[in-house]
Formats: sequence, C-alpha cells, structure tokens
Amino acid sequence: MKKYHFLLITGFIYYITSCQQAGTEKTTNEKMSDTTAAFDLGKAKEWIESDNRKFEEEMKKGDSNALAAHYADNAWFMSSNQEPVKGKDIAGAWGAGIRSGLKEIKLTTVDLVGNAELLVETGLYEAIGNTNKTLDKGKYIVVWKPENGGWKIYRDIGNSNVPLKK
Repeated sequence: MKKYHFLLITGFIYYITSCQQAGTEKTTNEKMSDTTAAFDLGKAKEWIESDNRKFEEEMKKGDSNALAAHYADNAWFMSSNQEPVKGKDIAGAWGAGIRSGLKEIKLTTVDLVGNAELLVETGLYEAIGNTNKTLDKGKYIVVWKPENGGWKIYRDIGNSNVPLKK
C-alpha cells in the first residue's frame, strides 16, 4: 500500500509540475506574440528619424557625450580605416572627429527593417567640416536595439564613397 501511495503522490507531483511548465511556456509565447503583434515598424521609423535629427543637432553643437548617449553600453562604432570603438570609448571617438574639424553630419534613412527586438537601418551620410565643405559622403548600416523604452544604437558601421587618394 505504501508503494501505491508513493507512486500516486509521485505521479501527482509530476502532473502538477508538467501543467505549471506548460502554462509558463504558453504565457511566455503569448507575451512574445503580443510584443510582435504590438510592434509597429512605422512608429519605429518615426522614432529613428527623430533620433537621427537629434544626433545631427548634437553634432552641430560638438557634444560628443550627447552623441555617445545614442549608443547602447555594449555598442560597436565601426568607421572606415580604423579599429572598432566599443562602449564608453565611443564618446572619445566622436570627440576626436569633432576636434579634427567635423562640424556637421547629415543622415538619410533609405531603408528600415526589423522587429520589436532589432531594427536595421540602411542609410546615406554626408560629413561636413568647419569650412562648410563636404569632408566625406558614404553609406551606413545601424542596428538598433530596444533599451529603456526607446531604441539605442547597437552596431554602427559606415563606409566612405570617396575613393582613397593614391
């Protein structure tokens, strides 16, 4: 009889545990589905466009710390002909660009794709110097990730369209 009670109790515990796990999985899947269903790419594009305008204004002010605030803590900034810059060093990279004569940047989003977890922006840039002359023109890809109720730059890579001087 004791074996019967033991098997009955063990079976009951297994059944309850299985039901709880299945319920948890369903709740997690429902949350993921709700997030995906609630995601609006049009609103995300508006947010990115607005953030890009702020970025441009902060560049005009020469505020490298404000520029770096657009990036996630684990972001990578990768521009032509130099090693990637990561995380907290991004402010210094933008500061170096500003000190070397970068005054303004114009960003044009050409395409934006993604979901509630990641966005990929493809665009064009124009870098303008202190003498109001174009220093560089090129293209970029920025991967955005959600952070603190908004979007932060997770990966940023740009490549010049200007041929290298011989």
